[in-house]
Amino acid sequence: MFNITPMVRNILIINVVVFILQDRLFATGQLALYHFGSSYFQPVQLLTHMFMHGSWGHLFSNMFSLFIFGPLLERFWGPQRFLAFYLITGLGASLLYSGVRAYELNELHADTVRYLEAPSPVGFNQYMTEHLGEGAGQNLAVAYARNEDNPSYVEKTKELVREVYTRMFNTPLVGASGAVFGILMAFGMLFPNMELFLLFFPFPIKAKYFVLLYGAFELYSGFNRVPGDNVAHFAHLGGMLFAYILLKMWQRNDYRGNF
Repeated sequence: MFNITPMVRNILIINVVVFILQDRLFATGQLALYHFGSSYFQPVQLLTHMFMHGSWGHLFSNMFSLFIFGPLLERFWGPQRFLAFYLITGLGASLLYSGVRAYELNELHADTVRYLEAPSPVGFNQYMTEHLGEGAGQNLAVAYARNEDNPSYVEKTKELVREVYTRMFNTPLVGASGAVFGILMAFGMLFPNMELFLLFFPFPIKAKYFVLLYGAFELYSGFNRVPGDNVAHFAHLGGMLFAYILLKMWQRNDYRGNF
């Protein structure tokens, strides 16, 4: 399971090289995936964001999972079908994430307009807490509460709310996590009874249970997302969902598969 295969090796190399060169050869923002309504959005980002990462830790976690689970799938399917699976699930993940993101941004827009039309100390504190977390903008909120009729504080809070809205609206998605979670789902479906020995589990766990637990955790985290959580849980779920659909389609069309 740990012997690296050609396509997995190529994907690993591309991701590492792009990460090393991304800030030197081009602006990271050009290749990261922005919301469809953003002026920064370009269709090619649906593909390129899968090869961008925000930190060495982010890169390592994704590539380590690819290194562990990818080779066996590539041997099972062959390199071309493995690459197709990787790209399709990554694209599917970004589409689901973008749909959920559009819903979230619509709510953010409504909250922003509501505050700008009727600013108040309570409303400012609520806006900052809901979208940035407990304690965000606390000093300004306290000062505003003590000087509620001071127009300068009203303008300061409006300016900060606009900044928060603009920053969150233009926060992009980067990383191969969607495709990696698709690989995890495929591994659990094709080799359900293979036992995995994981650092954070004190005992062996079968692949199907590992995938089920991981998927349940991402689902819970996605619907109970706390302010400040910058993990794209619905991109992970999108990768798993599209992996399931794609595997079932291949099964129905008599491709290699044993479920």
